Amino acid sequence: MAPLRLVLQRASPRVAILATRGMATEKQIFNQIQSTKNLSKITSSMKMVSAAKLKGDENRLARAVPFNGWTSELGGAPKLVEGATFDELPQKVLIVPFTSDKGLCGGVNSYITRAVRNCIKKLQAQGKDADIVLIGDKGRAQLRRFHPEKIVRSATDVVTPGTYALASGLASELIASGAASDYDAVVIIYNSFVNAATYNQMYKVVTPFVTMSETEESLSGYEFDGDKAEAMEDLYEYMLASQVFHSFMDSAASEQSSRMTAMENASKNANEMVDSLTLKYNRARQSRITTELIEIISGASALDG
Repeated sequence: MAPLRLVLQRASPRVAILATRGMATEKQIFNQIQSTKNLSKITSSMKMVSAAKLKGDENRLARAVPFNGWTSELGGAPKLVEGATFDELPQKVLIVPFTSDKGLCGGVNSYITRAVRNCIKKLQAQGKDADIVLIGDKGRAQLRRFHPEKIVRSATDVVTPGTYALASGLASELIASGAASDYDAVVIIYNSFVNAATYNQMYKVVTPFVTMSETEESLSGYEFDGDKAEAMEDLYEYMLASQVFHSFMDSAASEQSSRMTAMENASKNANEMVDSLTLKYNRARQSRITTELIEIISGASALDG
């Protein structure tokens, strides 16, 4: 019979590590001051870069406004999103929000996604339907948390402020998504530049000419060479591309102005933090020097006594 073997396993002692909290040392405060100063330099540089880019975006927007002026006669003028009821929208629409691919630009993306959510909520209350084609990665990340089922297509890594060729390509993608056949209108939601400190959320309604009332023929005062239906379809594509191009320019200027303001506020906050940390550092340094002097004087007094 094999002998019984007993295996004794020694339990390893448990060592309890207790986290202790204490005052920050002079070295830690000094390192925090240096890192905050570096952050202030970065934000100040970004502010200057945004200010330089904003000037170019303003010039491009100034040229895009008259280029897109003819669309107001056919599609109507843009309207403010704030306070809008969206009662004039047809039964099924395609919402196209313009957001950015980059962050550190204030609330330009949050305002747009909030406007889209508000629009969908009011449309659903009216018994209407809407889908979303997103422009920009930041808007996609935010809206996927609320309406992922309504996002039919998205375009990210879009170079801003963009060109008319890019706008035409996006308009073609919108039409491929069914904007001319499956939807009664395209609703473009974007930030409209006012000045360096202000921008508003606007929306445009682009309606295909084929869905207009048959009792009032579109462009009845004009003669068309060839098939009028085909010409109207081409005109609708051109109008959609023009509206997308103008929205690109407006959104780019608003993004740069918001980034410039955000970086200015970040630099101001960093400088205030540096002042507060410097005061704390000086107090800690003075306390250490005072303690050392007391120890020296106490030691000298003990030797003399």
